[in-house]
Formats: sequence, structure tokens, C-alpha cells
Amino acid sequence: MTVPTSLPDVNFSDWGDIRYLHLGTEWVQGSMRLDEPFEIHLEYVQRMMAWLLFVDPATAARRHAMQLGLGAGSLTKFCHRKLRMKTTAIELNPQVVAACRLWFKLPRDDSRLSVVLGDAGEVASHAHWRGQVDALQVDLYDHEAAAPVLDSEAFYADCRRLLTDDGVMAVNLFGRSSSYERSLSRIQDAFGAGSVWAFRPTREGNTIVLALRTPFEPARGELARRAEVVRERWGLPAHKWLRVLKPVE
Repeated sequence: MTVPTSLPDVNFSDWGDIRYLHLGTEWVQGSMRLDEPFEIHLEYVQRMMAWLLFVDPATAARRHAMQLGLGAGSLTKFCHRKLRMKTTAIELNPQVVAACRLWFKLPRDDSRLSVVLGDAGEVASHAHWRGQVDALQVDLYDHEAAAPVLDSEAFYADCRRLLTDDGVMAVNLFGRSSSYERSLSRIQDAFGAGSVWAFRPTREGNTIVLALRTPFEPARGELARRAEVVRERWGLPAHKWLRVLKPVE
């Protein structure tokens, strides 16, 4: 894997007790509360944990989470430290990895954590992790944050092949409504009918889309039960998710 020479510089800013990651612009690529470094600060990033509603939360520690795009390391840290999962993060920019370890409390690799310097598209298309990922969290934006860097139907089909039979992909879609509709259509084409759920956009304009490797719709009562478990065990506002998460027709 050859790292491009034109990658943006990485820097951070502090505002009160919040630290923000930037890629050479004012756009926020991730954040962390300085006194709660292993919690998830941003609402849209919390929603990328909603895959927990589609599995038995008690099985989380036996599962494998993968992040395509490290950001400020919030998802990677949470899956590794809080859920005790096997966790793999793929990041193209070595400066982002260094920044996460210097400024955002990302732990060193261990028997459960592996941060891989690589291209997310190449990783998704490779057979190495095919059928091994239970929670695939995709957040791939460049320094201008205009649209996802990888957003083709072929890419989403590769993501589907990474998943276990009951695996779930969570994707952050940010941008104009036309960009969102185009991305959503590609995800639906790659995953098939009955497989896709979407949140309402956050105030900042982030829409989290979930795509199931095997389509099914849990009973609302079971979703409510799992949401309460997630709220009690890990402090995520899962009980609120059910009001703004719907299957896509």
C-alpha cells in the first residue's frame, strides 16, 4: 500500500473540555471529552453504534468491529475498551494514527486491537476479512467533508462481503440531500430490499444508515429491550434512537 503524498496535515483544537480533530481545515473530523476519553461525544458517532440493536447485546464481546476511517478514534476506543470487542481500524493517513495516539488516548495495539495503515477500498475488496466482521463502521471523508470518499455500489457490495451473516454496516452520510439520496440508493442496490435502515439527520446534517447483511426486522418490543440494555450497560442513548430510526422502503 502506497500512502499518497498529498494527504492533509492533521491538527487539533480545544474548546473547554472538548478536543477536536481537524485535517487542516475548520471541519471537525472527530472529538473527545478530555475527562471522558473513552466515551463517544458526538451524537452521530453514537448512532453508529446502533448495530447493537440488531444483535443480542450480550454477544458483543465475542464479535469483531471494524472501522473504515479512524477519525478521532472514538468508535475504535469504545468498541475496544467499553465493549471488549476484537477491533480493527483502517486508516490511510499515518498522521491521523499518530494524532489519535498522542492527543486522543488511542491505546497501542494489543491482542484485541489492530490499527492498520491502509486504503479502505483495498481492504474492503480483499478476501482477507471477508465474512469476519460483525460491525462495520464506515466514515470516510476528506479534509473538505463534501461527500464520502468511497461511495460506489461496488464499494458497498465489498463492504457487504466483509460481514458475517448477522453483521451490520453503519455509514455516516453527510452533505446535500442529493448526495445523500445517491449514496442511499447505492447502498440499497448493494444490500438488497429490506436490508437498510436510516436515522433522521442530526442538527449538523449527519445521517447514519444501517445495512444488514441478512435482512430482517426485529419486533419493536425486542428493539426496545435491546435499547434499554445498551443504555444501561454502555450509557448510549439507545432509547432515543428508536424514535428516529426507521426501515427504508
